[in-house]
Amino acid sequence: MMIFGCHVSIRNGYTGAAKVAASLGAAAFQYFPKNPRSLSVKDFDRGDATSCMEFCQKHNLVSVAHTPYSTSLTPSEDKKELTIASLLNDLEIADSCGSIGVVVHFGSQISKNDPLASYHLMLEMLNSVLSQWDGQCLLLIENNAGTKGALGTTFEELVQIRNLADYPEKIGFCLDTCHMFASGLWNGENTEEFFSKGEELDYFDHLKIIHLNNSKYPTGSKKDRHANVFQNGLIKAKFLQEIATSPIVKDIPFVLETPDDEGISHEEEIMQLYQKWG
Repeated sequence: MMIFGCHVSIRNGYTGAAKVAASLGAAAFQYFPKNPRSLSVKDFDRGDATSCMEFCQKHNLVSVAHTPYSTSLTPSEDKKELTIASLLNDLEIADSCGSIGVVVHFGSQISKNDPLASYHLMLEMLNSVLSQWDGQCLLLIENNAGTKGALGTTFEELVQIRNLADYPEKIGFCLDTCHMFASGLWNGENTEEFFSKGEELDYFDHLKIIHLNNSKYPTGSKKDRHANVFQNGLIKAKFLQEIATSPIVKDIPFVLETPDDEGISHEEEIMQLYQKWG
């Protein structure tokens, strides 16, 4: 059976988030471990986190965390230490909740004169964070849609950053279908080539979560605007189905980051996914 879920709020705590996901018919869920607009370090309720883990184990729920919006693997100099502390805090919270990883976006361009500067800073950040991390939770690097310098849009970049890091065993991947469509990595017509390239580079061996999102903008637009899977999107449902039902991503959880106020709720969308794709 496929694993479908959605992003949920932690307004009622981590266990509360898990219970909401279960009530929606989800088999997986994503959450922000703390205020999504802050890089502050949260003194979290460890008892609640443990209860979340136990609830998920009992109900076969997969969870994954997502870093706050302001998190960047290519931060300005004055935010480097704050970002490192925030990422370690996210990993600790997610690990306590029993989550498979913490999703973080690939870095963005920081220098027009030195195209490699961003990659060097990303590696510095990854090495600094992961040298201090010994938990089970992985840091999951997400592919970009192509905005802010068009970094992190190819399998080659994603795989090479992991390979060059000091602790590749602590790094996995998160694949966003809207981002890969917007960036042009995948356009719906090149699915066979897409999977072939990813397999050749061993990308899929380290893929842990897929963000299942349609796109409001055309392929190659480099615009990151999510749409619901079966409505209001420019990716044909049959193309998304080819991705979701491929044996190459069998057993990978699919998490919706789609609108829930544009004519369909997440509960209805999850039900549709199970009815149509299994």
